[in-house]
Amino acid sequence: MSSNGPGINSMKPRFNMGFIWRISLVAAMGGLLFGYDWVVIGGAKPFYEPFFHISGATLFLRGWVMSSALVGCLAGAVVSGMLTDRFGRKRLLVCSGFLFTISAIGTGLADNLTIFNIYRIIGGIGIGLASNLSPMYIAEISPAAVRGKFVSINQLTVVIGILAAQLVNFQIAERFPSVDQIRLLCMPETQVQVIKNSTDFNPVEQRAQAQHVVDETALAKVIQEFPEISWYRPTNEEQKKLKEIEDTKIMDAYLSNTWTGKQGWRWMFWAETVLALSFFVLMFFVPESPRWLVKMGRNTQAQTILARVGGADYAGAEVTDIKTTLAKEEIAQVHYSDLLQPRLLKIVGIGVFLAVFQQWCGINVIFNYAQEVFSAAGYGVNNILTCILTTGVVNLLFTFVAIYTVDHFGRRALMLIGAGGLTLIYAVLGTGYFYKSTGIHMLILVLLAIACYAMSLAPVVWVVISEIFPNRIRGAAVSVAVFSLWVGCTFLTLTFPKLNEVLKPYGTFWLYGGVCVIGYLFILKYLPETKGKSLENIERELVD
Repeated sequence: MSSNGPGINSMKPRFNMGFIWRISLVAAMGGLLFGYDWVVIGGAKPFYEPFFHISGATLFLRGWVMSSALVGCLAGAVVSGMLTDRFGRKRLLVCSGFLFTISAIGTGLADNLTIFNIYRIIGGIGIGLASNLSPMYIAEISPAAVRGKFVSINQLTVVIGILAAQLVNFQIAERFPSVDQIRLLCMPETQVQVIKNSTDFNPVEQRAQAQHVVDETALAKVIQEFPEISWYRPTNEEQKKLKEIEDTKIMDAYLSNTWTGKQGWRWMFWAETVLALSFFVLMFFVPESPRWLVKMGRNTQAQTILARVGGADYAGAEVTDIKTTLAKEEIAQVHYSDLLQPRLLKIVGIGVFLAVFQQWCGINVIFNYAQEVFSAAGYGVNNILTCILTTGVVNLLFTFVAIYTVDHFGRRALMLIGAGGLTLIYAVLGTGYFYKSTGIHMLILVLLAIACYAMSLAPVVWVVISEIFPNRIRGAAVSVAVFSLWVGCTFLTLTFPKLNEVLKPYGTFWLYGGVCVIGYLFILKYLPETKGKSLENIERELVD
């Protein structure tokens, strides 16, 4: 059989790229909201923790608040698998837009931690639906020759959403003095002048700098709550731990009395509402997936949509080709038991491994726990916000590299570059943390890791899991892979604080480096190349 399927090789259709771009961009808004909702909490974290009085809480509670949306992601992935092959891609994407809108409004309105987490879970369900359906929908409507590029657009919008959240957080958040600067501001100037300078800390200069950004009302509250406050440098581990506890209380007292600590963090979530409403409305004007329509026996509707993609001849040939992958008894039927068939189980296993590996490679901790990662590299609160914004810009720029190379270099090659590159970068980054190295070079290493991930594993995994599964079980199989991805992400997010405490940053990144070695070897052995092949031909090669 020809590698291009029945009738396709002889045709040279003229694709309506404007139409494909329009519907792909609307569908990819699910990725935009996914990225924004996923990252906005990292920027809000320094402010909602004092508001809800959990800064000094257990690592589990703080980790739960950060990752409560993941419960929703898991639920969304399960719901998607149960419903998408029955009710189509479009309806569930509309539903995800509605859930994003409710979550954005409700999270910002929350006045207690339980309500906050409930709305985060609702947003997580939206993420679970969108992360499953947006790339799958785009893959099912895009021509084979440019499918990788168009599916990668979904990852581009994810990155834009991440960057948008970082920009919103950066613009909303006020500039704050460091906790040591707050201590100095609470002391009489005469006492500050007698403190001995060190090579990295000039008390008088630090106090003068802090006066330009200090909130006088918040400072007065700190002085009222800590009348005996002073500046000192701990000389042993016991003093260091005691100072860290007191520093947390001082910073909480300060932040909770600023505008950002009281109201600003709410606007970080509310800013998502405009995007969420736009996605919800625009999805009503997007056609259903033609491959799902053929699966449900609605060939005429599918042919009409495909004709808008590539003309009548292209539409006829595509519908015929799709039908050859579906037995008569499979029309309008969903057989979840097929996932356990030996010939399909291997493909599902590849998808699940790649989905989990994309999370366990460790890069997402840089976004979710940026405060801890950059603090360990020697950056203060204000500089951390700048560093976070820089990571978003790098993430965006290198996603364009993936978009313009995935259909040329191929999926497998880019993923090998990603896994191998992260292994080397983590080795050096972990060594830097081991020797307590701080400064710009540590930021550069973090940015290199993000660049490597953005041009490889981040977009390409979504491309692969949206195209390797057969038509008749694609919705269910993708949901299994996406569910596994969110399980992996949940595990990663919940374990990082403890790993960071026990293994220290250097051990944690070395551990992630080991995971990347395993991922590299798996991709090298098991992942086939799928670039330039129709979904039906990929199915024939992998299943038949």
